[in-house]
Amino acid sequence: MNREFMNFSYKKLLPLLLILAVASCKQEGKAVSEVDIEQNSAALNEYFDEQFQKEVAESPMLQTRLGIKEDYGKWDNFSTEKYAEDLNQAKTRLDYIDDIDPANLNEDVRLSYALYRHGLENEIEDYNYRFYDYPVNQMFGYHSQLPAFLINMHSIDSISDAKAYISRLKGFPEAFKEIIEGLRIREQNQIMPPRFVFNKVLDDSRNVITGRPFEKSTDASTLLADFKSKVEALDISEEEEQQLISEAETALVEQVKPAYTELIAFLENQQKRATSEAGVWKFPKGEEYFNNALKRTTTTDLTADEIHEIGLNEVARIHREMEEIMKEVEFEGSLQDFFNFMRTDEQFFYEDSEEGRAKYLADAKEIIDQMREKLPDLFLTLPEAKIVVKAVEPFREKSAGKAFYQQPAIDGSRPGTFYANLYDIRAMPTYQLDALAYHEGIPGHHMQIAIAQELEEVPDFRKFGFYTAYVEGWGLYSELLPKEIGFYEDPYSDFGRLAMELWRACRLVVDTGIHAKKWTREEGIDYYKQNTPNAESDAIKMVERHIVMPGQATAYKIGMNKILELRERARSQLGENFDIREFHDVVLLNGAIPLNILEQKVNDWIAENKS
Repeated sequence: MNREFMNFSYKKLLPLLLILAVASCKQEGKAVSEVDIEQNSAALNEYFDEQFQKEVAESPMLQTRLGIKEDYGKWDNFSTEKYAEDLNQAKTRLDYIDDIDPANLNEDVRLSYALYRHGLENEIEDYNYRFYDYPVNQMFGYHSQLPAFLINMHSIDSISDAKAYISRLKGFPEAFKEIIEGLRIREQNQIMPPRFVFNKVLDDSRNVITGRPFEKSTDASTLLADFKSKVEALDISEEEEQQLISEAETALVEQVKPAYTELIAFLENQQKRATSEAGVWKFPKGEEYFNNALKRTTTTDLTADEIHEIGLNEVARIHREMEEIMKEVEFEGSLQDFFNFMRTDEQFFYEDSEEGRAKYLADAKEIIDQMREKLPDLFLTLPEAKIVVKAVEPFREKSAGKAFYQQPAIDGSRPGTFYANLYDIRAMPTYQLDALAYHEGIPGHHMQIAIAQELEEVPDFRKFGFYTAYVEGWGLYSELLPKEIGFYEDPYSDFGRLAMELWRACRLVVDTGIHAKKWTREEGIDYYKQNTPNAESDAIKMVERHIVMPGQATAYKIGMNKILELRERARSQLGENFDIREFHDVVLLNGAIPLNILEQKVNDWIAENKS
């Protein structure tokens, strides 16, 4: 899943079952007219949408992501003063919400009320940890995020769009000035990335300013190549085209290069003081911060120790299932021997060439297309948005994650995108492709996110809300779902599915190991190498992701386990009345929600459908 959208302020929402329960009790004890309830609900929905539009108006980048071409030549405000502004705004909104009695709302709006209220309360509480992150990191740092934004989000359909692109190029110095100031304040607060991060982000930063017009070269730089290809597709005169390209080249040399040069110098200086300590336990109040991060990520009260133990148990279970596949393919040797076989045998890898990479993308598309034909057997509601498969761009492929999904534009102008990182083709074995395509594409993130964006009866803030345990739990659940309707016929492909699930189980162990048990980076890498068939490069990237995104990777398995638990509860209690298509509607048609709110929704559906 694309991590950029997690910057949206509602990323930290938590459930409020108590509010929903109290509201229901109030309704039972006091008669409220249906007319009043609908009027109050409509008024609150209008407020939600007004506030969402205010968020959109304050964020040029969010506007672009949504397909809106207002403030098209601007960047967001990256200054640290924005934190205080957002805090005051959250307090003002909470004051407004405090005056509303949820008993006077209909059921759907009562849920929106609960989510919105707790989102504000969490945002206010999390202000204490506003500097507890790494804005420049190898996964999604601003140094690579802004160029990727221009390439993937900023379309050019007119001369004015091209000039807006140039305006954004000219805005790099101010944006980086604000970002650097934030990094400086974090260091003053003893928040600084470990040593390994610096070489990666420095390499990525230098890559952006490599090639023409930054230096004499036969190759255009990444941004120039992107701008040229978009402008050359316009129906304009050659003179207009060359004028725009010339203006872009000037902005790249006079604004973009100095901005990156300053960032690089700052990072090189900071690198001298970096240590190898990986976990957030090293931060002031690091334990409290990590516990808070786990709550936000999993939307549960599970402790680090409990999550660690769940992970150990799941790793053991999946190992047993893998041993059954070893018997099926008549492999002789230990599980570690089998891992080594899967890790090294040439039959499991695409050719390390442009042709091999093209075949990977074509096969991924075919897998998604085949699954699309089966969707009516599993779902009543299907998304209208299309999905495409792309390789991660060269300038960031060395440090970017293995695969991720980018949401479509709400107006349909941009499809959803499954990105595959083909930098190290040996880290993308054939036997894992099916599960990866199901997770990032169909029926995974594309189904869930596109459907959420297309919902008509919920306020916009819920369409774009992000609960990691729900979103990534659904993605991991979607890897298993195709097996239940006959896919993964090849045992090696089924092993790949288990390998992907095993990877997520190991995350529970390693993430908590690093941040709560003081594991080193090397200890985390070794755990993956000993317990999974993945390439060493996978293990390194995953551990380095844990380090810069504390707690995030625990969401996948916790979320999947909950969805499976709820599905089996429904199947057991409903018997012949159980319809998996209806179950999936219950899961998907509220947008992203916390796991215990999801549990309540499923329990209500079970009660309504019991014979």
